[in-house]
Amino acid sequence: SRRDKERTIMYFLMVDRFSNGRTDNDFPEDHPEIHPKANHFGGDLAGILQKLHAGYFDSMGINTIWLSPIVQNAEGAFGAYPDPFTRFSSYHGYWPVSFNKVDYRYGSEEELKALVAEAHRRDMNVLLDFVANHVHENHPFYQANPDVATNLYLPDGSLNTERWDDHRLTTWFDVFMPTLDLERQEVAEMLSDSAIFWLKNYQIDGFRHDATKHIPHSFWRTLTRKVKDQVVLAEDRPILQIGETYGSPELISSYINSGELDAQFDFNLYDDLVATFARPETPMTRLAGSLEKSLSYYGQHHLMGNMTGNQDRARFMAYADGSLRFDEDAKYIGWTKNIAVRDTLAYKKMHSLLAFLMTSPGIPVIYYGDEIGMTGAGDPDNRRMMRFDTLGEKESSTRTITSGLAKWRGASLALMLGQSLVLHADEHTLATARIYFNEAVVTVFNKSDSPKTIQVPTLGRDFSTPRLFAGSKVESSPEGLSILLPPQSFEIISNR
Repeated sequence: SRRDKERTIMYFLMVDRFSNGRTDNDFPEDHPEIHPKANHFGGDLAGILQKLHAGYFDSMGINTIWLSPIVQNAEGAFGAYPDPFTRFSSYHGYWPVSFNKVDYRYGSEEELKALVAEAHRRDMNVLLDFVANHVHENHPFYQANPDVATNLYLPDGSLNTERWDDHRLTTWFDVFMPTLDLERQEVAEMLSDSAIFWLKNYQIDGFRHDATKHIPHSFWRTLTRKVKDQVVLAEDRPILQIGETYGSPELISSYINSGELDAQFDFNLYDDLVATFARPETPMTRLAGSLEKSLSYYGQHHLMGNMTGNQDRARFMAYADGSLRFDEDAKYIGWTKNIAVRDTLAYKKMHSLLAFLMTSPGIPVIYYGDEIGMTGAGDPDNRRMMRFDTLGEKESSTRTITSGLAKWRGASLALMLGQSLVLHADEHTLATARIYFNEAVVTVFNKSDSPKTIQVPTLGRDFSTPRLFAGSKVESSPEGLSILLPPQSFEIISNR
């Protein structure tokens, strides 16, 4: 059931860019310096609820919806990008001016409650993106109490902005985004209370925590204690907390423990995953080593988030079809070039990436649009409006494969709970396995442009009548399995 965190299959959507359910709350900023790509598109809670009613998430095997921040955000134009020059609206939700109000551009409290209730009726969880690190300079709390923020200037007089590593607990993301001094317990108490408000008032099932590494451990301990005391124990309701940290496995794992977070996103595995499937010259051994390294840090039964992409990275499809090079400035390309899928082989690469995520330990996370192979360069080009209709053949087949993979995972205890093994890896091929009691699932990949035969052991299980995902040619004997894979393909083989 949805109480079991290990069965989570997550879908991350940006509310403003997903579905416009009603136009009477469309309020794009009327500002000449905001490029249309950086303005509000009109997506809202009503649009998400309509897709819930239509069965969109059910049809894909999704059981957890992660919403981008929906708290009231700033009005007006802020920030700047130099070429082409533009300022930005707060369409993304990461510039809060309230701790407990739903942004009127997304909808009402009643619509949020209706969305969560409908998700629960369908055995789905809803996670909320919670911004704890900072507020917008127009936030009334900051306006009345400017001393709650860290110092914008360092002792040497330099700006304390974007100092991600050397001043990671105090740096501001921009000059209009004050970082809260959460080492002050009174500030931590106030902010953690606001998180509890969302859990209790809207029956939210957990949080994706923004900018986790920029927030002191003391805050996460304060919040998690309240989550356990006031919700988990008081209401007998599991709460999932997953964080966002770019950094070493040592730094990422330091926030994962019984007193802080359940998990974080595994960005190191993600980077190797994208490079392996998108770049012909990157060997499968790199991905195999990355998977084994993750298992060594986070354990066999972790809840780490394994993503197809997110709002801060260029889309996988842009790299996979060669529209975007890894050595290019993805943001600049997003403003200056019209990125479109030009090599349909990229869809097969996306299918393999999805298959790896759905058969690996942790929580698979689909970034909205990746289920149809949407493309895009850097922010905000990777945040285009979602498309549901007039899909091309390759897009439709990608959504079908995404659905099939998610449903396969949702029906397999081995894929949710099993021990993980790397059975084989070379330049072009990879074979992994998940084992849970008598159930074994083997996944094999071929990233080359020619057919490959992969030999793997049966792991002491009976594969005489294997169940296949893609229908490849498989020969089974007591000595092992022999799988013939077409170019740029994968296969999943289960003994049950």
